[in-house]
Amino acid sequence: MRFDCFSGFDFSLRFLAGPRLCAWLGLVAVCLSLGQTCRAAERPNIVFILSDDHRFDFMSCVESCPDFLTTPNLDRMAEQGAHFRNAFVSTSLCSPSRASILSGRYMHHHRVVDNQRPIPAGTEFFPLHLQRAGYTTGFVGKWHMGHDDDSPRPGFDHWASFPGQGVYTDPTLNINGTRQSFKGYTTDILTDVALDWLQQQSGQAKENGQDAEQSPFLLYLSYKAVHYPFQPSPRHQRRYQGKEIDYPETMANTERNYQTQPRWVLDRRYSIHGIDHMETGAFDKDPVPDFDELFHNYCETVHGLDENIGRVLTALEDAGQLENTIVFYMGDNGFHLGEHGFYDKRDAFETSIRVPMLALAPGRIPAGTQIDQMVQNIDIAPTVLELCGVPITEQMQFDGRSMRPLWKAAGGAAPEWRDHILYEYHWEWNFPATPTTLAIRTDRYKYVYYHGAWDHDSFYDLQTDPIERHNLINVPAYQEKIAALRSQLFEELAASGGLDLPMRPPAGERLDQRKRR
Repeated sequence: MRFDCFSGFDFSLRFLAGPRLCAWLGLVAVCLSLGQTCRAAERPNIVFILSDDHRFDFMSCVESCPDFLTTPNLDRMAEQGAHFRNAFVSTSLCSPSRASILSGRYMHHHRVVDNQRPIPAGTEFFPLHLQRAGYTTGFVGKWHMGHDDDSPRPGFDHWASFPGQGVYTDPTLNINGTRQSFKGYTTDILTDVALDWLQQQSGQAKENGQDAEQSPFLLYLSYKAVHYPFQPSPRHQRRYQGKEIDYPETMANTERNYQTQPRWVLDRRYSIHGIDHMETGAFDKDPVPDFDELFHNYCETVHGLDENIGRVLTALEDAGQLENTIVFYMGDNGFHLGEHGFYDKRDAFETSIRVPMLALAPGRIPAGTQIDQMVQNIDIAPTVLELCGVPITEQMQFDGRSMRPLWKAAGGAAPEWRDHILYEYHWEWNFPATPTTLAIRTDRYKYVYYHGAWDHDSFYDLQTDPIERHNLINVPAYQEKIAALRSQLFEELAASGGLDLPMRPPAGERLDQRKRR
């Protein structure tokens, strides 16, 4: 019998007798009873699953989720692992958010500022550090940094991707430098490709023998779903058609909703990413359906995403890998579905910057762990490296920090953690409706600064006004708090180079039509 808990020690029963044998057998019994703890000493596999445009509250384990939407596999991750109930992105836009996840850095540090530009030369992402530490690494899905480039990137032993946003049906994937065409729904196909690679890792382990040293792996599975325009799989189309929608209060075009908001908020309602830009005729070239169809399509696309996440969990179980694998799930940004009259993200409202984040790790994370501290996408890279035993050095220049203490302390004293987050978004020539936005958010308050717009800023009390209907920026009683948060925001950004806003030559299509009102 081989006891991995005792690796590095030479035990032999023939040298054990009497009290020593009893003591040793007692130690064996303790180790067997704490088998999960023993397994946790091994270097874990990592499966990181990323979705697109999935907002934080469209999981059925969240109370405010639409009643009809079911996500049993995401619910399972929350029930059997950890649910980070206050997870945020540092920039709510595809490419900058993805670069922050991979680099552990703010946008003003990694310099991927929009969806058009490639990664600056010399940028290193956390999979490269894992690869150097002996991990086998695989990437499958949407990359979207360098809009038209699908070529393999450093840090991955296996690569399967597509240019830009990709398509929902019949994709062509660049697999390790060779393009292959597939028939079917892209979310299903990406899962198929990922599971094939996972099966290869399990097959190699069996070929090497049970006692052979097997390289741990990282699978980075990056779905296109549920990116706009939302397209569910054929088997889920119309699944939720006709289901009653609980329209958000701030969707109404009323004086109450807009009387204190910045003017750009109302203007955007009538422009690209605004609900009053829908169904406005052939000249708008906007593929948005009516709002109810948009909402139901979103929910159906989320359901298909959840179904495929379940396939990944089942495959890990069937291969005997789940017990030594840490599975993360998160969205790359939130998404408005009517809030403030919007459908999109980019801004600093809650439904734009909050994302789902879950972690499943049997034996490492207690089941049903709920984490309320504010975490961000910049925390993923340092968390994964710490879990995998890779030293975090100053050269990595992480802005985030490892989240491991948050679940290690579950049920005990809360660890020291951040008391606020920062947010940044730079105005895009392609989508000019949303201004450059810098924000600081605490547990209760949020101050938002708009750069280059002749408008007033925003300040919200999230405790008394969680839907951010009432902008308190001009209320005398809050001026001291507003001034303090404004100073803190600019002091922290100045100290880290965040006030050096990059200018970029215009690139791509410009969608700047605005309906008259």
